[in-house]
Amino acid sequence: MDRAIKKKKWTTKRILTIGAITLFLFFLIYLLFIRDKQSRLYVNSDQLSIATVLEDKFQEFIPVDGVVYPKNTVYIDAVQGGIVEAVYVEDGAILKKGDPILKLMNANMELSTMEQETRMLDAINNLQNTKIQLEQSRYIREKEIADLTYRLQQAKNDYTRKKQLIDNHVITKKEWEDAEREFFGLTRQLELSRELQKLDSVFAYSQIKQINSSILRMGQNLELLKKTIENLNIKASADGKLSSFSAEIGEIKQVGEHLGQIDMMDGFKLKARIDERYISRVYVGQGAEFNFNKKTYKLGINKIYTNVTSGTFEVDLLFEGDFPKAIKRGQTVQLRVIFSSAQDAIIVKRGGFFQETGGNWIYVVDPSGTFAVKREISIGRQNTRYYEVKGGLDPGEKVIVSSYGSFGGKDKLIFRN
Repeated sequence: MDRAIKKKKWTTKRILTIGAITLFLFFLIYLLFIRDKQSRLYVNSDQLSIATVLEDKFQEFIPVDGVVYPKNTVYIDAVQGGIVEAVYVEDGAILKKGDPILKLMNANMELSTMEQETRMLDAINNLQNTKIQLEQSRYIREKEIADLTYRLQQAKNDYTRKKQLIDNHVITKKEWEDAEREFFGLTRQLELSRELQKLDSVFAYSQIKQINSSILRMGQNLELLKKTIENLNIKASADGKLSSFSAEIGEIKQVGEHLGQIDMMDGFKLKARIDERYISRVYVGQGAEFNFNKKTYKLGINKIYTNVTSGTFEVDLLFEGDFPKAIKRGQTVQLRVIFSSAQDAIIVKRGGFFQETGGNWIYVVDPSGTFAVKREISIGRQNTRYYEVKGGLDPGEKVIVSSYGSFGGKDKLIFRN
């Protein structure tokens, strides 16, 4: 007789099916929730530059090239044009004030100057003669008054005597009248002469004042003419070293042409060009420094030229104290223009990463040393060696500071052994 066969609940097929489904679900959960979703890249750690984040003193400065110039310079220009007739010194000569440098020749100017000098001397001579004539007229008027005064005194005495005689009827009336006319006539003449003397005196004073003024001006003009001729003889206007000087006999020098300069031996200054981005942060008195022969020299900004050329502006810097004795004009040194004093800060070494990230993020090495991950940071000030970290990093952490150009911005870098 037939017997009913009981169907098995857990068959091998069912177990395998459930197992497969369970594994698939676990795989989905891993993909969705457990697996590391960061993009990654395998790199060789020996090809990376890794630096430690530090907490140390930080000073903000920028490097600029400074060119050495004399502290004070006197320029030599041709006041008058001409042909070089003689050269007395060479470029680089040490000069004293008044030492001859070169001589120019300008025949046309010399001839014209001589003609002007002759005309002025003639004019001065004529004015001197006019002045003498005025003086002579004054003495003639005084002589006339003296003569009239003498004659009037005689006429007065004669008039007084004859008045007594006419009263005593000793002389005739005609003699009395003649004496009276002579006395009063001379009195009137003397009054008129004295009035004329006053007028002559005022006129002569005005004329002599104008003549003296004219003679003085002409004398000054003669001095200018002499200086014009003297300007053909170029001399040192100060003590110092002659530089940028070049002249050959027979060479033509134009009016106003730069002939050279005298560098005074009282010190040096530096000229530097600074990026226009810093124009609002640079001020007179700002400090700078540079190293020369294992010694640091301090400077201060003395003058700022605000004209911006090719994205830079120029400043003059003077030494604060001693300057290097071995330094030379035209030499270039690297300056550090200081923007802040040394302060405590978290800092990280400069590197190529900044060009890729702009200082917004960096790769931080895991303490295990097997990988590095991207982390957002904030960079503040900088100098030639370090960046100031405003946030995102702690002292002691290690970061990758070399270039990120080949990493493609991956979130995680895994180091190959």
